[in-house]
Amino acid sequence: MAASLAFEARAGDVSPWQQDGHSAVRLLAGSRSGAVLLGGIAFDLQPGWKTYWRTPGDSGVPPRFDFSKSENIEAVTVLWPAPMKFDDGAGGHSMGYQKQIVLPLRIVAKNADKPVTLRADIKYAVCEKLCIPVEASAELAFTSVASTEDSALFSALDTVPKPANVGDPNPFTIRDVKRDGKSAVVVDVVTPDAQDVSLFVEGPTPDWALPVPKLLEHGPAGVKRFAFDLDGLPPGANPEGAALKLTLVGGDRSYEFNINLN
Repeated sequence: MAASLAFEARAGDVSPWQQDGHSAVRLLAGSRSGAVLLGGIAFDLQPGWKTYWRTPGDSGVPPRFDFSKSENIEAVTVLWPAPMKFDDGAGGHSMGYQKQIVLPLRIVAKNADKPVTLRADIKYAVCEKLCIPVEASAELAFTSVASTEDSALFSALDTVPKPANVGDPNPFTIRDVKRDGKSAVVVDVVTPDAQDVSLFVEGPTPDWALPVPKLLEHGPAGVKRFAFDLDGLPPGANPEGAALKLTLVGGDRSYEFNINLN
């Protein structure tokens, strides 16, 4: 009986897997407590296949989510774990995820005392050598006082980059961001010598398609220097003073920096 109850509780905290030929997706519900809830979207990808981050890089398609059919939900914010960088096969790079990944959701209920049901229409792409579009719909009620998915959701939260400021004394950090002429930006990263780090940049709106920063072969002592060009701006956009988001990833730690480009 205990095993049966545990199974029922777990089944109530996840939606059924929605499967296609190379991946599956489902919703996770955290514990029901107050007006702010924690949920998640879980992806399971076949070996060798990947899906994309919110900014896919030189190629790829970012996932899209529609939660408008939900009940008693004011807002849903998708929190993005730090991505991996992949060669896209055409000389560029894309950013995304392999194997299993959970995107945490911050959910605000309209009324904390009424039932909450999350409904999601999900559009994403899975890619090996070719990309295949996938559409799925999932539904899940938040009912558990103590969800069996809390541990998985908090683990996923730990993979979301932490907010940071330039120069913070973190294990690795961005020390400086500066312009190099009219069209280039240089970013200096301080990190332990043996640690591999990746840097990603995003513009103030999704229609900014900035290139993936490249690690330069020669930089100052103790510094890993990255550079990228101000290419891929939407028509009429002015980079002066633009709000950029820099994501720095190394090992199991990652940080997110918001800067204004000078």
